[in-house]
Amino acid sequence: MSLELPAVAPAVTAELVAALSPRLRKRLDAGVTKLADRPAVRDGDAVRITVDDEGSELELRAPGGVVATVADIRCGCLLSPDCLHRAAAASAAPVADPATAPPPPPDATTAAPPSDGVTAAPDTDLAAAGSRSGASGADGATVSGEATASGQAVPRDGARAAEDSATPAQHAAVEAVFAAAAAVLDAGTDGSGAVLQAELLRAAHTARLAGLPRAATAVVSVVTALRSARAADPAFRLAELVAALSETLYVAHRVRSATGAELAGLRGTVRQPYTPDGSLRLYGLFSEPVLTASGYAGAVTWTADADGRLYTVSDVAPGGAGRAVGAADRAVRIGDTALTHRELARAGLAVSGATVSPTGRLGAGAGVRAVRASGADWRDGPLDRLWAVPASEQVERVLSGGPDLLFLEVTPTGVVRGAAGDALLADCDGLPLRLTAAHDHPALPHRDNLRLLAAVHGRRLRVVARLVAAPDARAQLLATEHPTIAGSRVDLGLDRLQHADLPSPAATAVVPASPEAPLHLLRRRVEQASSGGRRVLAFPGNTAADVHRLHRHGLATAGDILDALLAAAAERSRDAFGRLLPTDPGRFARAWLTAARYADEVDRVLCAAAWGG
Repeated sequence: MSLELPAVAPAVTAELVAALSPRLRKRLDAGVTKLADRPAVRDGDAVRITVDDEGSELELRAPGGVVATVADIRCGCLLSPDCLHRAAAASAAPVADPATAPPPPPDATTAAPPSDGVTAAPDTDLAAAGSRSGASGADGATVSGEATASGQAVPRDGARAAEDSATPAQHAAVEAVFAAAAAVLDAGTDGSGAVLQAELLRAAHTARLAGLPRAATAVVSVVTALRSARAADPAFRLAELVAALSETLYVAHRVRSATGAELAGLRGTVRQPYTPDGSLRLYGLFSEPVLTASGYAGAVTWTADADGRLYTVSDVAPGGAGRAVGAADRAVRIGDTALTHRELARAGLAVSGATVSPTGRLGAGAGVRAVRASGADWRDGPLDRLWAVPASEQVERVLSGGPDLLFLEVTPTGVVRGAAGDALLADCDGLPLRLTAAHDHPALPHRDNLRLLAAVHGRRLRVVARLVAAPDARAQLLATEHPTIAGSRVDLGLDRLQHADLPSPAATAVVPASPEAPLHLLRRRVEQASSGGRRVLAFPGNTAADVHRLHRHGLATAGDILDALLAAAAERSRDAFGRLLPTDPGRFARAWLTAARYADEVDRVLCAAAWGG
C-alpha cells in the first residue's frame, strides 16, 4: 500500500482486536501483511482500501488526522463488522499518541475512570526537538487542575488527598502495563504480533484513563518500534526499542511505590504548560528536519536570546519524509511573520507577548506577536557566548536534564570505521571526538554531508551537535560553519554540500575503531533479549567468561547483574510430577530492567568522564 494510513487511537485498535474470534486472531498478522498489498485512495479525511477482488471497500475516517472511534473504521465485506479487515487496518496504521485522542465518553467500559480527579486533556504538545519530536499544539494546561511552571499539574481539591501515592486505578493500570511489556520481552520482536501489540495498546489506554500519560506514551513507543522491526523498516533502531521498553517497565515499576514529587514526574503530563515570558529578541541558530518512526515529520528551528537561553519553533505533524524535507520552507507559526524555518535559522525574531513551555518551545497563541529582525553570526555577539562554555560543562548540563545541544569548535582529522557505521573523527581542544549522522533516512542529507566533511582537514569549524551518551566522546552533527565561505553555515539535515564547497582534495585518514568497553557484554545481552526474547538468553552455553571479564575490569556489579539476567532467562521450575511449569515473565522483566538501567547509568558516567567531566 503506497498510501499512508491515518493514525489510529490505541483504544480503537485494542477494541477491534479484542472483538475478533480466536480463529481470526491467529490470522491477524497475515491479514495485516495482505492488506499492505491492496490498492488505496484518499478522499479528504478518509482513506479507502479495496480489500478483496469483489470490490469490497474498507474506509478509515480520520477527522482531525486521527481515527478516534471504532465507528470510524467501516468495511463493506459480508462479515463486517466482525471481519478481520477492520482490525488489520487498525493494526497496520500508525499509532496515535494517546493524548491526541478525544476523551472517552462517560459510559466508556474499556477501563475504569481515574479516581483521583486527574483526567487527561484531549490535546497535547509533543515537544519537537530532534529525536524526541512530535506533533505541534497550541498553548494550554497539562491536565485537569492548575499547571505549575515546572510542567507538573496541581490536582484540584478532590485529588489532593491522593497526590502523595498512586490511586487504585493507577496501580491496576501499571500492573497491566508491566505485564504487557514483560510479555514482549518474553516473546521478542518476532513473537510480538498484532495481538500482543493490541494488549499493549489496551494497557496504554488504561494508563491514560488512570491519569498516567507518561506510561501511556512509553507503551505507544514500544508498539511503534515493534511494528518498525517486524516490517524490516530501514529506520528501525534496536536501541530505540530498548529505550522504549526500559522506560515502560521503569515507570510501571516505580509508580507502585513512588510518592510526592517522584510520583508526579512518573505520572507525567499530557501537555506542557506555556507561561508568559514577555518580549523576546531571538537570533536564529539552525534548523533541523524531524522524521520519527511514529509517523510525525516536520522541522524545528533553534534560536537563542542575548543571554544564551535556547528557544525552539516547530512545525511537526503526521507525515513522512516528504514533509520532513519540505517543512523547512513553510512559514513559522508565530505571529504574522512570513519567515520560513530555513530563513529564521539565519535571521532573527522579535516577539511580544511570548509564551514558552518548560522545554523552551515558543507558543503560537492568539496574543503572540512576532516580526522579523536581524540575525547574528555564530562568531559574533551574542551567539558567540554559546561556544565559550567548555565542552565538559556543556555535557554536564545535558546529563543533568538541560537541552541536549553542544556548541563545539572542532578540527576534522579523518574517518573512523565502526560497527555502527562511519563517523567523522575530530579534535575538540585536544579531545578526540566522534561525530555521527543525526539521521540515516536517504531523503535527508545528513550522511552524505558527513562523508564530504571528512575531506575538510585542518580547518577549525564551529559546529552544533547533539550529545550521545556513550563511553567515548560522541555526538550527532546537526549544523556547521561552511568549510570555505566565511560567515555562512550549513544545516546538515536540510542543505546539501557539494564537492565544489570543499577545499582542495586531501587524503582522508581512516582510523580503525577502538575496542569497545567491556560494558558492551551486558548491553549486548539486553539488546538480544529485546529482539529475540527470553529464549535467546536461555540457550545453554558458557557465559562465565563474560561475567569474569566484567569482574576483571572492575565492573563487578555488571557481572552480577548479567549473571542474574541469564539465570532468570534459563529458570524453568517443575511440578511434583517433573513437568515444566510456565515461565515467570515478570521475574525476567525485572532482571532485564535492572540490566538496562544499570547500563544506561554507567554509560552516562563514562560519557561525562570521556568529555573531561
